[in-house]
Amino acid sequence: MILFNLLETQLTRVHSFQEMIKKASIYHHPLANHLMDPEVQKESGEDGDDRTVVAEIMRRCFVPAFVTTIPWEGFHFAGHEIRINEATDCYGAVVWPSALVLCYFLETNVKQYNLVDKNVIEIGAGTGLVSIVASLLGAHVTATDLPELLGNLQYNISRNTKTKAKHLPQVKELSWGIALDKNFPRASINFDYILAADVVYAHPFLEELLVTFDHLCKETTVILWVMKFRLEKENKFVDRFEQLFDLEEISSFPSLNIKLYKAMKKNQKSACYPQRRMWKAKPISGRLLL
Repeated sequence: MILFNLLETQLTRVHSFQEMIKKASIYHHPLANHLMDPEVQKESGEDGDDRTVVAEIMRRCFVPAFVTTIPWEGFHFAGHEIRINEATDCYGAVVWPSALVLCYFLETNVKQYNLVDKNVIEIGAGTGLVSIVASLLGAHVTATDLPELLGNLQYNISRNTKTKAKHLPQVKELSWGIALDKNFPRASINFDYILAADVVYAHPFLEELLVTFDHLCKETTVILWVMKFRLEKENKFVDRFEQLFDLEEISSFPSLNIKLYKAMKKNQKSACYPQRRMWKAKPISGRLLL
């Protein structure tokens, strides 16, 4: 009896410790940190649909039940448990809220955006979560990013798609605006979808990003792009983007300052690179259209 009581006490302590780690890990997620901000809760209090969907997205996340030497997060998308290795010392090796929004959209809109056997490329794939979900939904996926991120990207994709995906994804280097004709010759690329999550932020390669979008996109290619609005410099990118692409806002997440866009290339006569001019972001409003 004494031994049983000791064992029960020990199990209770382990369970409490696991719950503590789980809660700590959850609230270290940038999406959860943002939602717990009192100002955000106050501003988004009237938009119930937004917060309901964001809460549903957060329920797709889970964390280790015990401490591990390599930080990772877990997600439930496309009927699978996905484990993603992260690195906190690099922006490109962290799962950001925009990626979760895009994954949720792809999963819940499979009739309208059927990825089965489609050719899909993700730019700025980072940890690979979006590419993994697209692959599990049946697409031929090419996940791309900078050379220093490819090791972790390849590991995450292989770990989560091997024996699970209909088509094994490819991982390729893509530095925006560099050697595009060599690495992605126009004559041989034919992507049905370009996926991009949180590729517009305070970096000096926004013009190269625009050139990359233009190079990879054919007349029939659909771009699904999730953007978090932050600073004026980044927001002006949308204005320049619209000079080359027909842009449609599919849904918005006011509590996160995130918008989901669909875009297609303008015809050659109407498309032109814009002159630099100021653009002010409009307040995010409206109800979700997921």
